[in-house]
Amino acid sequence: MIIIYIVVMTILKYYSYVVIANVVISWLIAFSILNTGNRFVYSVLDFTYKMTEPFLNRIRRFLPNLGTFDISPIVLLLLIWFIEMCMKLYVAPIIFS
Repeated sequence: MIIIYIVVMTILKYYSYVVIANVVISWLIAFSILNTGNRFVYSVLDFTYKMTEPFLNRIRRFLPNLGTFDISPIVLLLLIWFIEMCMKLYVAPIIFS
C-alpha cells in the first residue's frame, strides 16, 4: 500500500510539471519568443498538449468565458494540489500508522 501511495504522489507531482511546461511554452510561443519551427520545441509542446488537453477541455466546459484569458490550467493545478493535500492529510496517516 505504501508503494501505491508513493507512485500516485510521484505521478501527480510530475503531471503538475507537465501542465506548467505546457503553459510556459504556449506563452513563449504566443509572445514570439519561441517558434514552432524548432523540432525540440515543437515535440515538447506536442507532448505536453497531448497530456494536458483532455483534462483542460473537461475543465473548460464548466468555466465561464473570460474572453482571451484561459484559467483552465490554473484550475487544473489547483485540483492536482487539492488531491495531493487530501492524500497527505487523510491517506498517509492511515498507510503509515
